[in-house]
Amino acid sequence: MPTRPYAILEAPSTLGLSTDGVECLPDRLLDLGLADRIHARRAGRLAVPPKEPKPDPATGVLNAGAIASWSPTLADAVEKVLNAGEFPIVLGGDCTIVLGSMLALRRRGRYGLFFIDGNADFFQPEAEPNGEGASMDLAFVTGHGPALLTDLEGRRPLVRIEDTVAFAFRDHKDQAQFGSQPLPAGLMACDLPTIRRLGVEAATRAAIDHLTRPELDGFFIHLDADCLDDAVMPAVDFRVPDGLSWNELSTALRLILASGKAVGMEVTIYNPRLDGDGGAGSGLAAVLAEGLGTAAPA
Repeated sequence: MPTRPYAILEAPSTLGLSTDGVECLPDRLLDLGLADRIHARRAGRLAVPPKEPKPDPATGVLNAGAIASWSPTLADAVEKVLNAGEFPIVLGGDCTIVLGSMLALRRRGRYGLFFIDGNADFFQPEAEPNGEGASMDLAFVTGHGPALLTDLEGRRPLVRIEDTVAFAFRDHKDQAQFGSQPLPAGLMACDLPTIRRLGVEAATRAAIDHLTRPELDGFFIHLDADCLDDAVMPAVDFRVPDGLSWNELSTALRLILASGKAVGMEVTIYNPRLDGDGGAGSGLAAVLAEGLGTAAPA
């Protein structure tokens, strides 16, 4: 587990989506007691720019300018937490918040990215039906896509391909249907079928080994709620059958945090508006508390 205290940053951005609802994620998880359960300091809430109704004509990406201008603001907030000797937990929001989180680390050195997501998020703008950056964020953060979103502060890539693990994605049919570009050679791809074949412990340990190489200063965790089995996490905007169980995600988080090399984490995409009985949110808060090592599930 991290020896540094946790600090929660609220980053309720929906700039990467054409829909709304995920901006309620921080409020719901905090209402469920997440901060108290992991003994985290509340480090503030960021204001988010307004959304535009249509994709940016130059890039084909929805709210491209707002994402590019707001990501350094999030990076500043993450850096402030890091400078205080704390472990930032960024509550989104959609997946494009990874640009701000990784920009903060890119300013400081060479860090890896443990990208836990039900989707590979490697679409190119011309293949994304709605121009949603939340389907392209892994591409952008690794330097693939328009310079406005990939070369923030002239620091492209925010994380190197060889320092990235895509873990638990299962959207292969959608990638093929819409024509997503393939994940590049050199990126460690550990999709859900691989996890099923190896077992979650072995797969997680292999990913940790990849991200704890001596040349890396540490790594950041991106956690998208849609990595979870659709049967237990239906409160996401883009649903895909299957996924990790609560226990598998808890096991993975426990091992990742036990490595001592994780420097921060973000949580995205859970949409409380789609959580009719509240069970998905309660389960997510519980698995986060368990995985972060200071409380048992409720």
